[in-house]
Amino acid sequence: METIQTPGSVLANNPQLMSMLQGRLGNLVGAPSGYLQTLGPDVRRRVKGLKSLQNKYTALEVEFQKEILALEKKYLELYTPLYQKRAEFVSGKAEPTDAEVEDGVSEDEEEDDEKDEDDEDKEIEKVEGIPEFWLTALKTNAQFADIITEKDEEALKHLVDIRMAYFDKPGFRLDFEFSPNDFFTNTILTKTYFYHDEPGYGGDFVYDHAEGTKIDWKEGKDLSITVETKKQRHKGTNKTRVVKKTVPAETFFSFFSPPVAPEEDDEDEEEDEDIDERLEADYGLGEELKDSIIPRAVDWFTGKALQYQDNGDQYDDDFEYDDDEEEDDDDEEDDEDDDDDEQPAKDEKAPECKQQ
Repeated sequence: METIQTPGSVLANNPQLMSMLQGRLGNLVGAPSGYLQTLGPDVRRRVKGLKSLQNKYTALEVEFQKEILALEKKYLELYTPLYQKRAEFVSGKAEPTDAEVEDGVSEDEEEDDEKDEDDEDKEIEKVEGIPEFWLTALKTNAQFADIITEKDEEALKHLVDIRMAYFDKPGFRLDFEFSPNDFFTNTILTKTYFYHDEPGYGGDFVYDHAEGTKIDWKEGKDLSITVETKKQRHKGTNKTRVVKKTVPAETFFSFFSPPVAPEEDDEDEEEDEDIDERLEADYGLGEELKDSIIPRAVDWFTGKALQYQDNGDQYDDDFEYDDDEEEDDDDEEDDEDDDDDEQPAKDEKAPECKQQ
């Protein structure tokens, strides 16, 4: 049987040719097409006019982003009294009024209210505030659930409030308030995100760097390290000694020691990529706190926030699945046209597309 070599198989069997093509194609990325240079002077003049319009649009976009930031600051001031009252309910410093309780009851909670009435006759241990409110809210969020360890949970049980504040310049600060605990002496741990003064090409303010509070760990309670103990035996005297070595440990509290962007002259590309990924993840955590967890903390505590996320993901998955299914149908029709004797695979499932 004659072997037919496709272009793909030729490249696969010739790594040098593949490398050469990749190098040449890589040089084309971001390069101008050259089409503009082939146009006449009248057309190039019109293109310059378009660039002028684009410059005006960009100037308006900058003003738009600045006004959005001003609105966010304005409404944060309006939200703050609600956040303060929330903190009082969580800590037990205040109790909600009957009107607030009635306003907070939804239809799906009627069954729970009936159970509460049944429990009225039972002796219930007095509990102050809402225990583990913020720990539960954070663990319900997938991004934070991934970085909270079992050891972290004991410390995060003392987290009584998370607040945010804006600066005059673009950026924001997150304040984590803790009650006295066995792990560190800090009352408030802070994480600050800084942006460049002017918006980037797309109009949004561009992230610059982040800074976190130095945690004053109590002796033997540092969750950011693990102490490894090894025994060493002296070859001459045959005596043994115990050597202790500290190594970094995975912990939520690394959030307050953000990664630092690599230097421009750093030639270690793999390390740079790793740091870039960590920077992006760290920035994502800050945005998630600012835009979702702090404003809707009770929904994360009860799990209601997940309902909206799941519905959105389900819709997206269904939409992608339908597209893939249509493509599979088209492929099967092509196969039937090419070879009547070859039957399409039955019960073939489309690849699942998951969006982050």
